[in-house]
Amino acid sequence: MNIVVLVKQVPDTETRIQVKDGSVDLSSVKWIANPYDEFAIEEALRIREKLGTGKVTVVSLGPERVRDAVKYALSLGADEGIWLKGDGVALGDPLAVATVLAAAVKKIGFDLVLAGKQGVDSDWSQVGPMVAELLDLPHVSVVIGLELDAAARRGTARREIEGGLERVEFELPAVLTAQKGLNEPRYASLKGIMAVKKKVIPEWSLADLGVDAASVAPDAAAVRVIDVAPPPARSAGRILEGEPRDTARELVRLLREEAKVL
Repeated sequence: MNIVVLVKQVPDTETRIQVKDGSVDLSSVKWIANPYDEFAIEEALRIREKLGTGKVTVVSLGPERVRDAVKYALSLGADEGIWLKGDGVALGDPLAVATVLAAAVKKIGFDLVLAGKQGVDSDWSQVGPMVAELLDLPHVSVVIGLELDAAARRGTARREIEGGLERVEFELPAVLTAQKGLNEPRYASLKGIMAVKKKVIPEWSLADLGVDAASVAPDAAAVRVIDVAPPPARSAGRILEGEPRDTARELVRLLREEAKVL
């Protein structure tokens, strides 16, 4: 089974985000593989190990620094990694990103596509479903359990819904997006880290993928960031003193007349 995993490089969740001149200052940001994508990588590796055959290919779109995200996936055990050069691509537009990723997946060839349910930077939760739509494939999101029957080319996924779980049956090929709880991602071994040094990471451009550059350019983006600003400073809190009955009355008055939330 050939599995393609879509991996995004995002700021470390512990990075303190700074705003400068109406945009996020990336000069001091530490970059990591998207945490939700780690569940997708782990699931792909487990499927390959269970079947005893197959191939796991990791794909990442963006500037040259995304090579590090690909190398990380390779150190975990992925067979191949491909860097999709993000020059001229509206990386903040989910549709543009999905268009490039879908073209890459189609070129690679696949039985299953896995990705995280969302990137922890923009939190769109749209790229996975868009890739499925562009490839005309079934899609199951927020997956926390997965069973595959490779011979029958079918699978069953458990996914989170409001107030419970949903069991979904699907045919392969398909696109699935992973949620926390699907598995416990492994750590890279020393052997895996050393092996990455010998790996060659192919670089694919838009021309290599047959993607019209104008269709995914910033000028054609369906979603654009106009401005970024830090949240307004909070006013100091107030402490109400006195008898409980009196403070309760005062609290209700403040919530109704000043905060206007009642």
